Amino acid sequence: MAGNTFGHIFTLTTFGESHGEAIGGIIDGCPAGLKIDMAFVQRELDRRKPGQSHIVTQRKEGDEVKFLSGIFEGVTTGAPIGFIIYNENQKSKDYEHMKDAFRPSHADYTYETKYGLRDHRGGGRSSARETASRVVAGAVAKLLLNRHGIKIFAYVSQVMDVRLGKKYSEIDPTLIEKNIVRCPDEKIAAQMIELIENIRKQGDTVGGIVSCVAQKVPVGLGEPAFDKLHANLGKAMLSINAVKGFEYGAGFNSIHSRGSELNDLFENRNGIRTKTNNSGGIQGGISNGEDIYFNVAFKPVATIMQKQQTVNKSGEEVTLEGRGRHDPCVLPRAVPIVEAMAALVLADHLLLNKTAKLS
Repeated sequence: MAGNTFGHIFTLTTFGESHGEAIGGIIDGCPAGLKIDMAFVQRELDRRKPGQSHIVTQRKEGDEVKFLSGIFEGVTTGAPIGFIIYNENQKSKDYEHMKDAFRPSHADYTYETKYGLRDHRGGGRSSARETASRVVAGAVAKLLLNRHGIKIFAYVSQVMDVRLGKKYSEIDPTLIEKNIVRCPDEKIAAQMIELIENIRKQGDTVGGIVSCVAQKVPVGLGEPAFDKLHANLGKAMLSINAVKGFEYGAGFNSIHSRGSELNDLFENRNGIRTKTNNSGGIQGGISNGEDIYFNVAFKPVATIMQKQQTVNKSGEEVTLEGRGRHDPCVLPRAVPIVEAMAALVLADHLLLNKTAKLS
């Protein structure tokens, strides 16, 4: 199975399945001398872990990360950083009734066809459980970015038709963790929570949008042609389970404007800056020093507690109904995952940029 490693210099390789013994990863390319705040890494994991509120899956996992290598006396050595997170609360019997059936909109059919077999317990490798490893690596990447003054935050800006009508520049990041849906507006958050609660009672699921902002990114991150900064951010976000769309800057709304309206004019404001930021902090695939901002669209979770028609391995029509513990909406737990993937991309490009010219 290919495709388990992400990045060029600052890389992450993940391993493990949803109902296996453990999940984990290897971070390579992290410079020596980086102090690792273990409490910070664990807090990032806690923001993603299941069972944290009544509007997410009730699977109970401690998600305690154990580092195996690459860190000595709390500081990175430059060697590969190995880590592991043990699975503690698998209930594989919840999936026995569907081991021969293909769940609608899941990876079951494509995995079965591609590999000739699949782990039906929670989706195996295709499960979002794998993203816990990304959050660990993303936390390490954040610590590296912090040394360069780069900050990243994400938040839920829309759940189905309930939308936060604020620009990213109007957001107070300190309010994001004040509620269980991670929307930085108390009134809108309450509406989102009520919607998710109602959807869950119906045995259904709902999607929405996570917005992300990266501040103090220096000019020059990103490579021409195939490794444009926004292209790698897009790949990172689209690699997250349930993601169906990515846009940065003015995004799809760009089509409603003329060039004369959308262009970001330059000015000298104690250095060259742009008057507006429709470009989303990236021009020509390279960061321009302005805030980078983007939206990530998540579909409703495919597993629903309702009867659906499907077929089994023999092509026979069967009726399938979800069981077990599943998210009615992935958005609250997706926020730290989006931040982690953004951090991995920026850390990788930060290191790549050191090879751009002679200093």
